[in-house]
Amino acid sequence: MAPTKKEILAASAGWVAVTLNVVPGLGAGYLYQRRWKAYWITSVLATTWFVLGAVLGQEADGAEEIQNQLIGLLGLVALAAGTAVEAGLAAKKSREQS
Repeated sequence: MAPTKKEILAASAGWVAVTLNVVPGLGAGYLYQRRWKAYWITSVLATTWFVLGAVLGQEADGAEEIQNQLIGLLGLVALAAGTAVEAGLAAKKSREQS
């Protein structure tokens, strides 16, 4: 009998999911937890952020380009931090319910 989604999530180490969401970023911890919906949402958000940055920064000069790159990087770091916290809390909540 295959384990349920809650059993898989409860068996996953929260610190591994958090680390995988921060270090490579962009939802790799969700792959570890086998949370496909959360992974695809994160992927869509990151792709949208990249495309939005490329479209809005097309005619930027030197100073604006550096500022745009910094904003883009900060957005991706915020996304990685948010997904890391969420993955850790989801693992903790799943273990508490088991």
